[in-house]
Amino acid sequence: MATVGRGRFLTGWAAGTTTLVGLAAFGLFAVGCSTGGTGTRDEGPAGTQPVARVTPSAHAPSTAKPTPRVDPVALLKKDPKVGERVRTDLKPCSGSEYPVDTSYGTLTGSSSADVVVNVMTCGDSVGVGTYVYRPRGNGSYENVFAIEQPAVYGTIDRGDLVVTAQVYGKKDSVAYPSGEEVITYTWANNRFSEHDRVHNDFNRAVGDGEAGLPESTEPARN
Repeated sequence: MATVGRGRFLTGWAAGTTTLVGLAAFGLFAVGCSTGGTGTRDEGPAGTQPVARVTPSAHAPSTAKPTPRVDPVALLKKDPKVGERVRTDLKPCSGSEYPVDTSYGTLTGSSSADVVVNVMTCGDSVGVGTYVYRPRGNGSYENVFAIEQPAVYGTIDRGDLVVTAQVYGKKDSVAYPSGEEVITYTWANNRFSEHDRVHNDFNRAVGDGEAGLPESTEPARN
């Protein structure tokens, strides 16, 4: 009977121990889930939060007005400030294409774009005149700048007028000038004033461009 009783006692104790271990394990699991410490929930809670959705915003239509275009040839031909030689030589190079470049931008602070017109030769595209036209309130244009000399070209650079003129020596060809003058003009008091001048001398030892590139002199690697 003692053996049977002890066996029953051990069996009941073992069962009770198993139950306690199971409860303890459940308790630890519950603590691990509730405290957010180490355990199976270290990766964070399940994704129960609503997912943020990014709606692309529609771009508002541009309110910028298109820059009005002008007929540069008509401006030049009726402009009394354009020299007679430039006006006489201003003819189409082929068909109806005139050797004229036109740029639009802000130079004089007008409500509309100013116009820079460059006149060139047909044969070698050498500039012979640069002109700036400022818009008037009635839709016409006023000549506020003019320079006529060989190899001149004007551009708009961040609100300034930049004029580049090639400098030629007596023996220089059109393709190889001796240097250049780069002059920056700023608009103030209803006129352009020289703001900066840079002179560049070009290297006279440059060949005709037929020689090949020199071989690499990179040191050998070990």
